[in-house]
Amino acid sequence: MPLNFPNGSRSYDERRNVIRFWGYDSALEISFFVEVGALFKLCPQTKNVEAGYLEAFDTARDRIHETARKVYSRARKDAYILAAADF
Repeated sequence: MPLNFPNGSRSYDERRNVIRFWGYDSALEISFFVEVGALFKLCPQTKNVEAGYLEAFDTARDRIHETARKVYSRARKDAYILAAADF
């Protein structure tokens, strides 16, 4: 079963300055983190506040999920950080 994203939840982690979301490979839950810098690359108009980061994530969700699948296919781990260079 390929990696999928049935859970639309995402949250901002202020300490890490990332948006966290989850993917699933069969019964395995995989944590993903998107650096805020990557959101500015994907959506240059992003407002520099939590609501802006979440809005940018929602706008770029398909591309973020596509990138997460590519990164996941390279190496299987429990968690991944997606940086601007990944996009």
